[in-house]
Amino acid sequence: MTVEIRDVRPGDEADWRQLWAAYVKFYNVAVSDEVTAATWGKVMDPAKPLFMRIAADGDTVVGFAICLIHDATWVKEPVCYLEDLFLDEKARGKGIGRALLDHLVALCKAKGWARLYWHTDEDNSTARRLYDRYTEVDGHVRYRISF
Repeated sequence: MTVEIRDVRPGDEADWRQLWAAYVKFYNVAVSDEVTAATWGKVMDPAKPLFMRIAADGDTVVGFAICLIHDATWVKEPVCYLEDLFLDEKARGKGIGRALLDHLVALCKAKGWARLYWHTDEDNSTARRLYDRYTEVDGHVRYRISF
């Protein structure tokens, strides 16, 4: 498998939607078709602070990372929040998740962003094995109110 990490393209939508469906199923959540369409629209709009990088094996998307760039109060530079990272089940264990994270680290450095951060479920041991290679858990607990 030869994988390229690159910007998302309009022709990637069908593959991304399949992966997105598997991603939301993995987290046992329901995301409406309207929200999925809106998410796609946001990552395709260069004026939005949301962007996506994909891992492509030839013409097939096998993974994605969706990030949000935002200002922060403790640093002058923008920060990058990795909101979603997912790989096709057949692509796991082949270094693709690491390649996506390495790409994001390099992008953050090149853009002069102050930090890259993300969350995952406490019991997501597969992802945490990868994430622990980059940084230690910072001890923060997330609180969320949904409306």
